[in-house]
Amino acid sequence: MLKNPSQSIEIRGARVHNLKNISVSIPKNKLVVITGLSGSGKSSLAFDTLYAEGQRRYAESLSSYARQFLDSHDKPDVDEIQGLSPTIAIDQRSNTQNPRSTVGTVTEIYDYLRLLFSRLGGVMCSDCNQPAQGFTSGQIIESVRRMVNEGHAVRVLAPLYRLQKEPWESYEEAVQQARATLDTKLVRFDRHYYTIEEFLSLVPNPSVPHMLEIVVAEFQTSKKEKADLTGSIERALEFGNGLVIVDHFQNHHEMLFSVEPRCPRCGKRFPPLEPRSFSFNSPHGACSRCMGLGVTLEVDKDLVIPNPRLTLAQGAIQPWMRITGNQQWYTHLLHAMAGAQHISMDTPVEQLPRKVLQMVMSGTGKQVYEVDGKQVLFEGVITNLMMRHRETTSDYVRKEIEEYMREQTCSLCNGDRLKQESLEVRVFEKNIAEICALPIDEAVVFLRSITHGQGEKRGKTTTLGVASLGEQVSTPLIKEMLKRLTALERVGLTYVSLNLAMHTLSGGEAQRVRLSTQLSTGLTGVIYVLDEPSIGLHPRDMDKLVDTLMELRDLGNTVVVVEHDEAIMRRADYIIDVGPGAGVYGGKLIAQGTPAEIMKDKASITGAFLSRREEIECAHTRRKGNGKMLTIEKATAFNLKNITVDLPLARLVCVTGVSGSGKSSLIIDVLSKALTKHFYHAKEAPAAHAGIKGLEHIDKVIAIDQTPIGRTPRSNPATYTGVFTAIRDVFAALPEARMRGYAAGKFSFNVKGGGRCEACAGDGYTQIPMQFLSDVFVECPECNGKRYNNEALEIHYNGKNIADVLKMTVEEARRFFSTIPAIYEKLQILNEVGLGYLELGQPATTLSGGEAQRVKLATELSRRSTGKTLYILDEPTTGLHLADIKQLLGVLNQLVDRGNTVLIIEHNIEVIKCADWIIDLGPEGGVRGGEVVAEGTPEQIAKNKRSVTSGYLKSFCKK
Repeated sequence: MLKNPSQSIEIRGARVHNLKNISVSIPKNKLVVITGLSGSGKSSLAFDTLYAEGQRRYAESLSSYARQFLDSHDKPDVDEIQGLSPTIAIDQRSNTQNPRSTVGTVTEIYDYLRLLFSRLGGVMCSDCNQPAQGFTSGQIIESVRRMVNEGHAVRVLAPLYRLQKEPWESYEEAVQQARATLDTKLVRFDRHYYTIEEFLSLVPNPSVPHMLEIVVAEFQTSKKEKADLTGSIERALEFGNGLVIVDHFQNHHEMLFSVEPRCPRCGKRFPPLEPRSFSFNSPHGACSRCMGLGVTLEVDKDLVIPNPRLTLAQGAIQPWMRITGNQQWYTHLLHAMAGAQHISMDTPVEQLPRKVLQMVMSGTGKQVYEVDGKQVLFEGVITNLMMRHRETTSDYVRKEIEEYMREQTCSLCNGDRLKQESLEVRVFEKNIAEICALPIDEAVVFLRSITHGQGEKRGKTTTLGVASLGEQVSTPLIKEMLKRLTALERVGLTYVSLNLAMHTLSGGEAQRVRLSTQLSTGLTGVIYVLDEPSIGLHPRDMDKLVDTLMELRDLGNTVVVVEHDEAIMRRADYIIDVGPGAGVYGGKLIAQGTPAEIMKDKASITGAFLSRREEIECAHTRRKGNGKMLTIEKATAFNLKNITVDLPLARLVCVTGVSGSGKSSLIIDVLSKALTKHFYHAKEAPAAHAGIKGLEHIDKVIAIDQTPIGRTPRSNPATYTGVFTAIRDVFAALPEARMRGYAAGKFSFNVKGGGRCEACAGDGYTQIPMQFLSDVFVECPECNGKRYNNEALEIHYNGKNIADVLKMTVEEARRFFSTIPAIYEKLQILNEVGLGYLELGQPATTLSGGEAQRVKLATELSRRSTGKTLYILDEPTTGLHLADIKQLLGVLNQLVDRGNTVLIIEHNIEVIKCADWIIDLGPEGGVRGGEVVAEGTPEQIAKNKRSVTSGYLKSFCKK
């Protein structure tokens, strides 16, 4: 072990979570992988010990005032850490859920774009397709000075009215005010010059629009006149509200100058360009309808009338029957409208003409109806609900109405988030939203073309974003943007776009976005701690990721990666293997050294898989299925290219493809949502497709995604899987409990006034706020951390009370309740997916990513399958070691052997090689993806040269 703190990070006596007082040396300036079974203690060592201590020491260097604004970290349970440098964590759990956060804002590329557009952008009038132009007051002054120096006699005019119909008194008042303020003697009315006295004697036609300008100054060539030129122009701009006309009155030629961009053809004026004009987080730039979100909540008629077989009289319009307050009024209004329009209230809605439904939903205009003695309009269901949602002060009513609304792309900005005025600004023929919509690789090409083509285009026009100083302004901005964009390319995110909301990215994608920002900073001497950056990456893109990690290392940083991917482990400088098991059976240092040394270590499970002593075996024969198909027809959602895909049933099916090829769009956004809506009447609508055929061949769908199982310590494996309900029923059924009148709620730590300890509200601990220090959590002195009061704890089942049961591991509880099928079967499935070591009451917030996903998987698997169930899993290998994957595949194969269909979105070759059927999408990501590249068994895919996945399957499918 390395002992020099300048060369290594020395951790001594780490006991965080399940770590067993371990000591380890982590070499500095190396790529270090911490691996082991899911739940073995990898994250406890990397994040809860190494990173937490680094952050705590940084916080201690700040004042107590500054510390109260930072996320505080507890001092980890460790004896000593030496050689610790500043730490930066790039994990998956910190991905923001803020819909305003985009790839562009997180990487700060959007900030540079806003600055580029505000300095070099040219405004295009959407009505005339003409470039608008604005001038500073200094530019106007120098232009006029140049005209005078060239010998031109000019008059400076301040426009007051420009083709406006106004009462004659308004013109007279404006002229009198100008004479008093400017001491002017001349005016120009409808392009003819008059003295003020002549003008006041005119009798114009009030029904005709007129033009009126005040002559502020007249310049010949004398030096005295030129000296007052600056003041005259400024007064003219002030009086003309930012407009000034310079008239060469001797040759009848004039020029109009505006301090704001203005269309020369129609005269439309645009606000001055500032960075905030292009910010969708500022009222100056955000779309007024969606407030910069790009989406709005709109009433959906399918949700308003969920059952079209009902008649209007039977209450087909659900919100008017359900939302309390005015049911009778709306019923009477509907009858009054139907009677006047000769609409049958007793005809099923599905049989009513489209024109009638349009009237019901959108109203009947200005026609008046008498309802309960009042004259009222029928505004329509949708208009009524939208108005009530906008105006109500009741949170209950607002939430009730939102049950009948769906998110839709904003109809005003078409999802671009910005005001129309901001979208009319162009740089090299593109507005800012069009640039943000480009895939990263295309955005790089576009910005480089600006750099290369700027010299050629300079001087043609300033309205296309190439001003005389354009290159000086744009070069540093484009340089910074290209640096960040190429960093995104290097981490394999060429297919994403800058306008993509961060909350729509997978955990691995979001992590790689943040990793790219670190690449562009160029920091050295830092410890980077990463949590499985390989998640969501196709093997083809893995080399790019490893190269990125090594680039960080070569800058002089220590890169610590919690990882299971074989490609990363083989190229690591150093591996730390934690185990041997998970949970209470883990937390020990099993092996450490170079990959070659790990492969030789017989105690290391990781080494066994790396050296091929242990393998996940392929099935010798592929299942043929039942011959039935589930067909997705003409899917066009997102980047899908109008594809029709057949999914064979009663088989293990893998959907593969490079990152961004359309796998999630096809399976999650189209198939899963369509089936959930069909079987369970879910509110969320599926993405664009023509239809799903073969629904009669399945009877239910179970989708298991990557969302966490709970965000509070009250959620645990027992409550999430539902087994705790059965356990509480067992205790409530005991003779002693029945004698005392205890119901199942007596054994819940969430029910107020039941059996929980009220001193800690069933948490088992009390929280003591410490202001600028981390809050202290102290074991509740009343219940000693057991969560229950003495009354509940006095009830025993086979010698154990309810608190004792929650402290049991899944394996212990499985044996303890072996005679109760309702409990045993759920615990057996948890054990089969490799979670036998978890405590039933372990808080969900302490579970690793792999553990949380398997708890979710076990919950769904515990529901009885019918042999016609479709299971949809989104990257179930997330957070799993190769040994865990082997166990997981055993469970999934059992499901398929019972006649069910398991559909997996996956990049892991160990899972793909075990599939019965593969659907490979691509050929690339983003706009260059969305096609079916190959379909067939793993052996058939391995021979398909068009498939990127084939090259990685060949070595496994030689037979």
